Amino acid sequence: MDDGDETVRLTAWVRGHVQGVGFRWWVRARALELGLAGSATNLPDGRVEVVAEGPRAKCRELLGLLDGDDPEPARPGKVTGVTERWTGPRGEPPGFHER
Repeated sequence: MDDGDETVRLTAWVRGHVQGVGFRWWVRARALELGLAGSATNLPDGRVEVVAEGPRAKCRELLGLLDGDDPEPARPGKVTGVTERWTGPRGEPPGFHER
C-alpha cells in the first residue's frame, strides 16, 4: 500500500483572523472536495480546530491549503500559522461539519 493511501487523522489548529469570515465553511468545502470526513470548530481563543480523516495524501493536501502552501486567493480571513498533529483514525462519521 502506498503511504499516501494510509488512512490517518489530521488535527490542525489554525491561527489568525479565521473566525467570523467564512473560514469554516471554506474548510468544509475543500475537505468535501478531497473526500475527507471531520469537522472545523471555532475555539474560544480565536483559533479554528480542523479535524480530518482520510487518505494521508488528501489530508496533506488539505493542510497545504490551510497553511498557504498552495496559493488560494478565495480563502477567507488571514492565516498566520498552523499547528498540526497526525494520529491514527478514530472513525469520524461521513461528511464534514462546521461546529
